[in-house]
Amino acid sequence: MPHSQHPAPLNPTARSSARLQGNMPLLAVLALGAAGAVAWYALRRPPTPASVIPVADFDLERFMGSWYEVARIDAGEENSLQRTQVEYVRRARGSIQVEHRGYDPRKREWQRSSGRAKPVLGRDVGAWKVASFGPFYTGYHVVALDPKYRWAMVIGSQLDQFWILSRTPFLPAGLEERLLHQARNLGVPIDQVQWVHQDGVNPTGSY
Repeated sequence: MPHSQHPAPLNPTARSSARLQGNMPLLAVLALGAAGAVAWYALRRPPTPASVIPVADFDLERFMGSWYEVARIDAGEENSLQRTQVEYVRRARGSIQVEHRGYDPRKREWQRSSGRAKPVLGRDVGAWKVASFGPFYTGYHVVALDPKYRWAMVIGSQLDQFWILSRTPFLPAGLEERLLHQARNLGVPIDQVQWVHQDGVNPTGSY
């Protein structure tokens, strides 16, 4: 009488591999869900560097208007631009229109860009999210601010996203050293800070 044929039992490694293959669709769904959650959180509120604390008692209305960009760490479309200025204008439903312009000395033409911003911790905290295109936001944290709103120091979602703004093309005497000292203590790579050429002004001799 012939013996019945039974499949050989799977060894533990083969069983684990089979279970993993069977769970692949579930793992893919979970991975996509996690990636989607991270993306959603980034859209809702961009990251804030651990050392950064936005200013409180922030007056959004007083911060609106035109600012000179007197110092920055170069990045993206701002690289090498001179005479840069930014203007903030309140819009409906609490949003902020952002208009940026700067002169490109290589192309001998003005560059302009527009964006939008929204407060993320309330109107009385200097923390926004800013988008220049599409739904993708970056952080904007006011970490130092003149009581009369004549100058401000701003850090983005990373410590190498850095700007010093002023209502005039120059800073008061001695202020730049104080702001750079604070920036260094926050972890900003101040060796990368560029002082921006503004018309008729050369406050540091660094350009």
